[in-house]
Amino acid sequence: MDKKVAVIVGATTKWQSDGRMTKLAHGQALDDSDLPVGVRWGVGGAIAQKFAQEGFFVVLTTRTEANAAALSAAIREQGGECMTVELDLVSEKSISEAFATIRREVGEPEVLVYNAGYLEGRDLPPGNELLEYIPVEMFDTAQHIASRGPFLVAKEALPAMRKKGQGSFLISNNNFSLRGRKRNTGESLYYPRVMMRTLAQVLTEEYSEHGVHVANVVIDGLIDSPGTRALEKAQQQPDIVMNPVKIAEAFYYLHTQDRSCWTHELQLTPFPTKPAY
Repeated sequence: MDKKVAVIVGATTKWQSDGRMTKLAHGQALDDSDLPVGVRWGVGGAIAQKFAQEGFFVVLTTRTEANAAALSAAIREQGGECMTVELDLVSEKSISEAFATIRREVGEPEVLVYNAGYLEGRDLPPGNELLEYIPVEMFDTAQHIASRGPFLVAKEALPAMRKKGQGSFLISNNNFSLRGRKRNTGESLYYPRVMMRTLAQVLTEEYSEHGVHVANVVIDGLIDSPGTRALEKAQQQPDIVMNPVKIAEAFYYLHTQDRSCWTHELQLTPFPTKPAY
């Protein structure tokens, strides 16, 4: 493989036109044919398109390959190169096999973007906000995606970056990672995201001196996508909606920073809202 490799873990979004969250919120899949191609698959899709446009061979990971079929086609139509690898972050075996496939087919990644999301908690009814109402299985899934998952992915990606003395390990996070917050009705069980941020801080201390750029990106707002764009609050306040194409540019900026002045945490907030803390 002549091209540098960028792996996007969680390349699609639960808010894409036929995503799980879109169907939960709207009761059906949506038509995304009138949406810009850059926003159809949320942050992961926009990052994948950005790195492909910059000449990277992009690996899209998703639990089911069909989820990324349209994104893969879009990247190829834009002249980029990509492949899709199935990866289930709840399974250590799946993670190991996915990276074995990536190494065999295209080589070690120079860039790893961890963009995995989940919706566990959003379907709990009002009055079930307290911890005592959270099923253990729901907490386990949140922990798998927010904490154990990035730990296992880091173990797969970082050794080669360390040996080479370069690479970027970038984590897509949210404002719930900044401190513990109560889960409100309609929200995911996001307090394990604090551990995701902590892991990024630990990896920064451990791997920066080896030439690996680790950064936690706090996406502090509602991200544009087919499902979110159709929400009432997005239609009433379009300025609070974050453009994933511009978020992707921030990720590429982090990767291309000179190592004399690396950013290790970046918080992105739409202009009409106050930054979370």
